[in-house]
Amino acid sequence: MSEQQSAPEQLAAGKSQGGAGATYKVVLFEFENFQGCKAEFSAECKDVTVKGLEKVGSVIVESGPWVGYDRHGFTGEQFILEKGEYPRWDTWTNSQISYTLLSLRPLKVDSAEHKLHLYENPGFTGRKMEIVDDDVPSLWGHGFQDRVASVKALNGTWVGYMYPGYRGRQFIFERGDFKHWNDWEAPAPQIQSVRRVRDMQWHKRGCFTAPDPDPAPGPEPDPAPAPPAPPAAAGAS
Repeated sequence: MSEQQSAPEQLAAGKSQGGAGATYKVVLFEFENFQGCKAEFSAECKDVTVKGLEKVGSVIVESGPWVGYDRHGFTGEQFILEKGEYPRWDTWTNSQISYTLLSLRPLKVDSAEHKLHLYENPGFTGRKMEIVDDDVPSLWGHGFQDRVASVKALNGTWVGYMYPGYRGRQFIFERGDFKHWNDWEAPAPQIQSVRRVRDMQWHKRGCFTAPDPDPAPGPEPDPAPAPPAPPAAAGAS
């Protein structure tokens, strides 16, 4: 079990990471479905194995949000971890590339407003798309291509995805300038959907929930039965 921070330490961490008074707590479990050894964290950790975990099979975020990484030292593939339960690895990522979680840190959420600029080329050049206080499940659907080579996060915290519908590898954008896709550790300048990172500090509805897919159409109703044929006329005698 990780050591608990004192109240002053928690307050200091909250002010530096997520706004005045924000606190963070996440529990990692060795096996799926919250089984096996566990460790609690209230601050960043460059190597979760130092807490006695050989691997991470499930996660409970009691307060956050957090960003996890599949390598030590906050490097490699990124995973957004908002308040909630994650019983197995494919609940915090669907990229199908990595299922390890070896480091994590609190994620700054320092504004209720959100504004993001996406650029086609490095150095904030080429076509530009501005997103304000909205989630975008498809850049193509808003008239922008999937090539995103630089980003300015002017307000709020965002997560981008390689594919539409918030699928594929994730990229975290805290407030700041990202002149090249290497700055967010992407293998290529490709983003096809983006959304805001929110929590209970700023939004009463809490963190993001994926919309339910449209229900599949039901079977066609059976045609109405044909009316009975009129009785045959009696023959002449």
